[in-house]
Amino acid sequence: MDTNEILVLTVGAILVNNVVLSRILGICPFLGVSKRIETALGMSGAVIFVMTLASFVTALFNRFLVTQTFTINGQTVDLSFTRILLFIVVIAALVQIVEILLKKFSPSLYVSLGIYLPLITTNCAVLGAAELNADASRGLISSTVFGFSTGVGFGLALLLFASIRERLAIARIPKAMEGTAIALVTAGILAMAFMGFSGLVK
Repeated sequence: MDTNEILVLTVGAILVNNVVLSRILGICPFLGVSKRIETALGMSGAVIFVMTLASFVTALFNRFLVTQTFTINGQTVDLSFTRILLFIVVIAALVQIVEILLKKFSPSLYVSLGIYLPLITTNCAVLGAAELNADASRGLISSTVFGFSTGVGFGLALLLFASIRERLAIARIPKAMEGTAIALVTAGILAMAFMGFSGLVK
């Protein structure tokens, strides 16, 4: 994998095909943890860590286990139907590791993330990155680069959204638009802004 391919994969995952704003995956933590920049930073770091490791490990599973056929007692066994199940188990294990580390080394961040930290297990952005790697038949390096870049794209969208919401918290907003309504409108405008990057890479 040469430098140009890595650059195209990285720019595409962060800006052009942003997992939240273009693919509309991982909306639950995007809306739930974006009220303060500090919690958004913590969630971004956790998602980048989990998504990078999950992309690497699921690429290993996909290459050496899921896509192989085995013969047992004369019967050919194809394990491709277990792909999503294996991916979810890997992601859940990695989230447990992150949860233990945060509880040990950063209790305040652990408390502020609350229920959204274990919800990374069911974050469709993490599973989506693993599935996109498997569908594109990417190798180990390209899968890891894509997972890291997708996590960075998630973090970028989350931090931009959190910074806007912090400003909106002190702005005068019509009563009917307060809370979730203005957050959804803001997310839509942010998604339209990211559409400007379409065509940057093929």
